[in-house]
Amino acid sequence: MIYLRSFKLSDYTDRNPNIYPDYVFKHVAGEVLLFDRITVLYGNNGSGKSTLLNVISNKLEIPGAEKMTSYGHSIYAQRFLDFSSYQLGSDGQEHEIRQLPKGSRYMKSEDILYEIKKIQQSSVLREGIMYEQINKGMSKAQAEQYEATYAFKKKLDDIQFSQEKYSNGETSMQFFEEYLQPGQLYLLDEPETSLSPANQIRMAEQINELARYFDSQFIIATHSPFVLGTLHAKIYNLDARPLQTAEWFELDNVQFFYQFFNKHKQLFE
Repeated sequence: MIYLRSFKLSDYTDRNPNIYPDYVFKHVAGEVLLFDRITVLYGNNGSGKSTLLNVISNKLEIPGAEKMTSYGHSIYAQRFLDFSSYQLGSDGQEHEIRQLPKGSRYMKSEDILYEIKKIQQSSVLREGIMYEQINKGMSKAQAEQYEATYAFKKKLDDIQFSQEKYSNGETSMQFFEEYLQPGQLYLLDEPETSLSPANQIRMAEQINELARYFDSQFIIATHSPFVLGTLHAKIYNLDARPLQTAEWFELDNVQFFYQFFNKHKQLFE
């Protein structure tokens, strides 16, 4: 299922080179990204892939978005959002989708790390669960009411139990197994955080299955060669000028891994 068909970046670039987020996307101003069931935004540090996910999530008002107007450039950020546009997809009967699934979400690497911290440090367990509920769409008042429920206490007990049971990577896998559900649009920022190569591949295979068989759509920012090589995805290379798609094995980061291991191949033979 394609919930988000395309996204067009603002074609306006301020003359001031320090205006955010104009300067981040100066090289791709006015570009249109066309999305598949799984689309990857690839780029090295500073390429703008995480910022692009946040722009999309702000424009679509997806839960988990970091409000761009809090960065001190509210007028310019709002202008960028106003000048950007998107087109939703269609359902199985080719009827245009009028709104995104309610469970759609933007998940940042910080969310995953916070989940790990929440599990491993009992002093922030309660705060972490409240943060999670608000991030999923609850108001502060609703979250406070939830805190008094049996469901809250059970979740707290479960997390305290898992504190002694799971490593960082296993906690991350739990996070994705709990939150990645059928029939949703997910924007994932570096989901490989804390995962071993084997678990990165396992997670990517799970994403492939959700996209192919369970009507979920993913837009993912990553530079992990294991994730890139496993996902059945369209890949946009944000390091390229102009913006273009690429095969995973053509990307600089993957080539770096190949050259490194090829240089030491005699050690493996």
